[in-house]
Amino acid sequence: MNEILVYHGGTQEVSQPLCKFGRLHLDFGQGFYITDRREQAIEWAFRMARNRKEHPILNSYWLNRGDFIKEGRSLSFTSYDEKWFDFIVASRMGLAPSIGYDYIEGGVANDRIIDSINLYLQGFITKRMALQRLSEHQPNNQICLLNQHLTDKYLMFDGKEQL
Repeated sequence: MNEILVYHGGTQEVSQPLCKFGRLHLDFGQGFYITDRREQAIEWAFRMARNRKEHPILNSYWLNRGDFIKEGRSLSFTSYDEKWFDFIVASRMGLAPSIGYDYIEGGVANDRIIDSINLYLQGFITKRMALQRLSEHQPNNQICLLNQHLTDKYLMFDGKEQL
């Protein structure tokens, strides 16, 4: 099946997502972040709502993932492995490894995970130690859409839900 239901948690309705709106040095670069895990998007929405002192909103979309990936340049990480780690570290350092990609999918460097990455970046632990710590976690999932043309073509807004 090409189409999957995906979610974006936030504090606003986002019926027309913009790929170049977010912060620069996130996990997979500056893009529009979604997930196929509803509970994860709800957590994102509540976290953002707390920080902004606003109401959480869950946006839903239908993503034609197969055609998006077929037409664009994609990268997928299936675990918190060395390849994923190197990519996240490069992103956090501002090296923009996402340039040239249209679609990136993989685990989130959330609060549990980012501590290990930060300890590595600050020189307190080795890469091997960081990877060992990461191996204890099951990755959740995020999808970063980086190409506006393909996002407009293959991501269809399905509605919003006030949480």
